[in-house]
Amino acid sequence: MKTGIKQSILAASISLLFTAPGLMAGDTIKLGVAGPHSGDLASYGIPTIKAAELVVKEVNAKGGINGKQVELLIEDDVCKPEIATNTATKLVSDGVDVVLGHICSGATKAALPIYKNSGIVVVSPSATNPGLTQSGDYPNFYRTIASDDAQARTEVDFALDVLGLKKIAVIHDKGDYGKGLAEFAKTFLENSSKGEVVMYEGVTPGAVDYSAVVQKIKRSGADGVIFGGYHPEASKIITQMRKKRIKIPFISDDGVKDDTFIKVAGKYAEGVYASGPQDNSKNPLSSAANAAHKAAYNADPGAFYENAYAAALALLNAIDNAGTTDYEAIRKALRDNKTNTPVGNINFDSKGDAVGVGFSMYQVTNGKYVEVK
Repeated sequence: MKTGIKQSILAASISLLFTAPGLMAGDTIKLGVAGPHSGDLASYGIPTIKAAELVVKEVNAKGGINGKQVELLIEDDVCKPEIATNTATKLVSDGVDVVLGHICSGATKAALPIYKNSGIVVVSPSATNPGLTQSGDYPNFYRTIASDDAQARTEVDFALDVLGLKKIAVIHDKGDYGKGLAEFAKTFLENSSKGEVVMYEGVTPGAVDYSAVVQKIKRSGADGVIFGGYHPEASKIITQMRKKRIKIPFISDDGVKDDTFIKVAGKYAEGVYASGPQDNSKNPLSSAANAAHKAAYNADPGAFYENAYAAALALLNAIDNAGTTDYEAIRKALRDNKTNTPVGNINFDSKGDAVGVGFSMYQVTNGKYVEVK
């Protein structure tokens, strides 16, 4: 008899039980994991691998789903759209049933049509570009993180209402993620009576020197910066700003809320603000998932780990509830059934966004990101 997923918490462990009647013809259930596993943005992708490994280990230890073991197929897309299409094609050709990933919005957008044409459901822990769900182009896409319009709103409200900023320079890395977030921030600021955009400009990713944009920030008279993009560019920009004695607040996003940013920017990271997934420390499943990571890898989890853990649970729970790996059945199960996860007891709306997740603001304090209360 199909009993679904039974979850319980004892001390710092998570116990998962999957049982179901006959499901599928394959020898294993193949869970793809796609994201940057090498290169500058690997710190965003590797935590997802570890989350998947821990979830799958627990599931398989309890007999898998319908007695079938879950098999991980891991592919690196380096967060590059042109590589992500090859990654998706490889996973499809290897017979993947569902995919956890991708990580970066641009890579995700490039890969989704391939999965869509193959009838494969994808759940991302981190791809926040609003169009991925709101456009209606990708009915196979779901995510366990809120979208960039919500993230930009969090940043703008914080800048205006908490920091009291009036003149803000908005800059971005020209990518789907960074530019998309910056455009929302710019719109929210322009529609506000509390502040104004005194500069809006894109920078070239991978450049060594950002002194030109830093000088423009200084000349603009901005009393704060909102940056849309990832940590490699942010670390260079904040370093050059501080060396030029530009001490105004620097506010960024979950693409910067990562320990790698702090390591690279060093002392110049201190005081930087960044939005990120809401704090889930009061959720017992969050504590248990983090403890499991510490026990397995002797390290604290990295960026998007909890969202990835939630995505893996949601995907496997959907297969269990659906009783099949059929595309439409999994989609229906994701919408209709809640899954208890480290980011909350979630299901997904008709567009693919997780219900109940959100963002918080954090600040680098004594070398660590701390939530701003």
